[in-house]
Amino acid sequence: QVHFVESGGGLVQPGGSLRLSCVASIGIFSRYTMAWYRQAPGNQRELVASITSTYITNYSDSVKGRFTISRDNAKNTVHLQMNSLKPEDTAVYYCNAVTRVEPIYNYWGQGTQVTVSS
Repeated sequence: QVHFVESGGGLVQPGGSLRLSCVASIGIFSRYTMAWYRQAPGNQRELVASITSTYITNYSDSVKGRFTISRDNAKNTVHLQMNSLKPEDTAVYYCNAVTRVEPIYNYWGQGTQVTVSS
């Protein structure tokens, strides 16, 4: 049974930091590319950062240099360390897990709210 537990969201002032965590019960965690997406009101969901099964990372230009994605396969966990937060980072952040080879699976967490405001 697929199950996600996301945590770490909340309210933070501009320039502050938050660390999001996602524990994913999805079978063999190490096979999945893990990612964080976000969606602000009125906007489409967008990729924030991803990390492959071989630890290759990718970041959107808007967060490069401020956010860091990491994974701990022993704990089925992916983290997103967010530093130097800006009001435009305000969104619901979603954990995503996808396999890149057959069989293809694509799972989503329930989302966690991040609000950057003074």
